[in-house]
Amino acid sequence: MLFPVLHDVPAVAPGEPFVIVNKALNKVAFINGNKVQEVFSAGTGKSKELTPEGLFTVTVKAVNPYYRKKNIPGGDPRNPLGSRWIGFDALNTDGRIYGIHGTNQPESIGKYISNGCVRLSKENIEKLYEQVPIGTQVLITSSSKDFKTLAKEQGAIK
Repeated sequence: MLFPVLHDVPAVAPGEPFVIVNKALNKVAFINGNKVQEVFSAGTGKSKELTPEGLFTVTVKAVNPYYRKKNIPGGDPRNPLGSRWIGFDALNTDGRIYGIHGTNQPESIGKYISNGCVRLSKENIEKLYEQVPIGTQVLITSSSKDFKTLAKEQGAIK
């Protein structure tokens, strides 16, 4: 039996936590309770292709994440991931490749500088980490639309 494709089903239920990364602005918005709660400045990919666009799901969260690439333990000041990791399933990965994380280079916030992840300041990643449960949807886009409009289009705001 074939089932119809539902194109008008919202990605997020109204009022549910939702994260939007707008690469055009290098900003991250946290939406919850039918409104934009906070907007943070972010660092994103050095090139447009490095930070993938689409709708993803948070699958992993970690405090003081281990940096596998260079074998740097969590909490080490050399660790480029900072104090928190919110990983999502971009490009069919498991949440350990792409994520929103802190940084040991606060001057990189607001710039096109990463290898694909989204960087936030220590204060902002720790604040976001506490509010985003596993299963939260993350929209990454390059848009001229404001965060409220983007959230409404995805169903996160009525």
